[in-house]
This record gives sequence, C-alpha cells and structure tokens, in this order.
Amino acid sequence: MHDPTDRLAEARAFYGRSMAAASGSGDPRIGEVFETLPREAFLPTGPWHMLVAQQYIETPSADPVHLYRNALIALDVERGINNGEPFLHAAWIGAVAPRPGETVIHIGAGGGYYTAALARLVEPGGKVFAYEIDERLAEMARRNLAPYGNVTLIHADAVEARLKRADIIYVNAGVVAPPVSWLKALKPGGRMIFPWRPAQEIGLAVLATRARAGFAIRIVGGSWFIPCSGASDRALSLKAPSPREARTSRSIVLTSERAPDDTATAIYPEVWFSSEAVKGKETVRERIRAIQLAESKELPAK
Repeated sequence: MHDPTDRLAEARAFYGRSMAAASGSGDPRIGEVFETLPREAFLPTGPWHMLVAQQYIETPSADPVHLYRNALIALDVERGINNGEPFLHAAWIGAVAPRPGETVIHIGAGGGYYTAALARLVEPGGKVFAYEIDERLAEMARRNLAPYGNVTLIHADAVEARLKRADIIYVNAGVVAPPVSWLKALKPGGRMIFPWRPAQEIGLAVLATRARAGFAIRIVGGSWFIPCSGASDRALSLKAPSPREARTSRSIVLTSERAPDDTATAIYPEVWFSSEAVKGKETVRERIRAIQLAESKELPAK
C-alpha cells in the first residue's frame, strides 16, 4: 500500500518544481520554498473548495495532497475570496525577484500564504510588511503568519497608509491606477507588481521599476483580482486606455513632474501612463540586478 506520507511528499516535490518552472526564474529557492511551505496551514480546515469554471467543487477529503496543484482554493466560499492561483503568483514572484535582505510591502495578504513565501525569499535580513483591509482575513493571516518573525501584519487600508520604503511592493487587489504614495515608497531599483484594471475588459499584471529617470513598466501577463478599496474608482479616469493602448504602455509618469502629452495611453489626476520608455541611464543597482538575472538564467536546470 502506498504510504500517504510519501504520496504527499511526492506531490509537494512536483508542485515545487512546477512553481519554479512557472516563475520563469533561475532562482532555485523558489521551488524549494513552495515545496516546503505547507499550503494547508494558510487555509480553512479541509475538505476544501476548489474553484473550477466559476464554481466551487469540494475535495474528496481533507488530505492536503489535493492542494498541491495549480488551483484556486476558497478562503471564504460565501464571499468568493480565494487563495490565489499558484502559477500566477510564481510568475509574479519570478518577475519581482526577491533577494535576501530586501524589504517587501504585501498589499492584500489574504490568508498569508504568499506573504510567507515572500518572507522566506528575503531571508536572511529581509522584512515583509503585509497589509490586509478585511478584518476576518487579517485575523486569519495574523494567526497563520505567527511563526514568521520577519513579517508584520497590518490590518489597515494600504491606500491611506504611509508605507515604509521598500524594494518590492506586491499588490494583490485590482487598481485603476497605482497611488502616488506607493510609487514614491519604492527605493531606487525597487519593483512593484500590481493588477491594472483601467477598464472592465482590461486586466493586466504590470511590473513597475523605479529607475533614475522615472518608472519603467512592462506587462507580465493577464490578471483578474478583486478591486482594491480606495484605488479602483474608474470615474477618476481622465483618459481610459483601449486594450491596445494599455498593452503598449511603457512608463508611469507623476503628473506633478510632467504634464500628459501625446504619448499618454491613460491619464489620472496624479499619474499617467505613457507609451514612451523611461529615458536615462540605468542605475548601478539596476545594472547589478540585470547581471544577476542574466547569470541566474545560465544556471543548469535541476
């Protein structure tokens, strides 16, 4: 008879390898983190509800082996709140490339699963400040993250909060435009990934990097998250982008620094998106990161 312990270990090992592949990164720690991070510790008691084709189906049992797959698992069935899609988060984590010693702001911590992964990836010396506006989710995350000494869980509105300076801002709620305070919280070379929802039919994952001359962006893929309280009002759009304009955006500009011009793809009161790439030479930090990324992609596959 197959040992259930071996079966779970096998599922976790394959899940870790799958997450590493989905990350598009050469960082071997990503696979190791997701193989060893118990997903069940950040979910309600099983059996669990898995979202399939917009409906929930219950797992056959409370055996955690059912959780180690690319599936959305409910945190709150009644409100339709889920633990995020693993392969999507793997790709996002690969894009922001957390390094030891860095500071991360996680906006929309949910049950804390991906917060814990980020916390592991910035060890040693790194810290994560996780914001969760929902009271029930914040309490769940606080319990789940208690073993992680480098995580501070904050039950507050991150749009209104004064964020600490950060190397990474990881946003898990859809925004019409990122608040200026988030952009300004990024350190030079800092990265912010967020779900951009400028129109009902547009859902894009955007990676913004703070360069010396502004905020460079690139589209990482599609993304559909619940709206971010305080940053999802489309009525604030002075110019909403078409799907094509959204995908051709290459930078975010602060309106206080430069008025929108004919390169504008989307315009809001305090920021605007441009089809023009950020000008100016890269910072030393950016160059070092580019070299590290290039070297990591040359590592042999495991």
